[in-house]
Amino acid sequence: MEQFWRKYIFPVLYAFVIYVSMRLINAVLTGFRFWERPLLETTIECLLLSTGYIYAWMLNYLLQYYQQQPKPGPVIREYLVVSAVIIVFTDGIILPIQHFTGERGCQLYDVINLTLIPTLFYLLYYVIKRANASLRKSYEQQLLLEKISNDQLQTELRFLKAQFHPHFLFNALNTVYFQMDESVGTAKHTVEKLSELLRYQLYDHQQTVAVGKELQYLQSYIDLQRSRMNEHLRLTLEIDHQLNKQSVYPLLLLPLVENAFKYAGGEYWINISANLQSGWLVFHVSNAIPLIEMKQKKGGIGLENLRRRLALLYPGKHELAICNSREHYSADLKIAL
Repeated sequence: MEQFWRKYIFPVLYAFVIYVSMRLINAVLTGFRFWERPLLETTIECLLLSTGYIYAWMLNYLLQYYQQQPKPGPVIREYLVVSAVIIVFTDGIILPIQHFTGERGCQLYDVINLTLIPTLFYLLYYVIKRANASLRKSYEQQLLLEKISNDQLQTELRFLKAQFHPHFLFNALNTVYFQMDESVGTAKHTVEKLSELLRYQLYDHQQTVAVGKELQYLQSYIDLQRSRMNEHLRLTLEIDHQLNKQSVYPLLLLPLVENAFKYAGGEYWINISANLQSGWLVFHVSNAIPLIEMKQKKGGIGLENLRRRLALLYPGKHELAICNSREHYSADLKIAL
């Protein structure tokens, strides 16, 4: 309906407004009452309303021409060209008809009136069309840039996911390796547990899951790690029961727990807690470290991977603080749910 109005109704209606404006101005200046003249002359002039389609076609053609230019020129030159085209068409068609249908022919004020009024009206029409086209083009370019940016983020998230699986498997297989020397049955149970954990990781990392489900997965991982750890390990685990149906992106907590089990030493304790505070998931992991300082890189691939995923998935809605002292290592993560 909108296209039908714009293409078939508006050009004639706009031409009618211009025609009435010209006739009213002419009536004020000369006192000539055009509505009292023979109906045939008025009918012939009304046929000029069909020129609205020609004006619309010309202006749309000029607009497309200038919009497609790789290097747009000065706007004032574009408006001058458009004005010249309107004047040439008006003086070439409308003035002759006015001359033969008018009672006194075409006088000087008729030339000025019939040249100036359509030019101003149709130039205004062109300016509005040009502004709308520019806004639409700018909006489309913005949408394209957002799509490209989103595609880049999705590609990077998929790359981070591809990095995450080998890193997790490396740590998990180390667990199985140590258990093989002690008990094949225990190692077999660990492999079964590991298969459950891997099944959870098949979920799309870019889709949210319930916090309760994520914490349940984390509990399974902790149980897996405890099965291979020294019995002297003091593990404290506190989970806020309010954390249940809130949504969170999966596998963001695991890297911090992995590091705790990997580097625990010294007094051999690990503290893990998850709480809900004012709409934020507050996750804390700390562990004792060996008294003899171990040479290690500042943050492994798991931690760097985590930082980047948080930046992509929770921009401005997360806080990650790492503290590494001589006696313990701690990590505090806050995520807006």
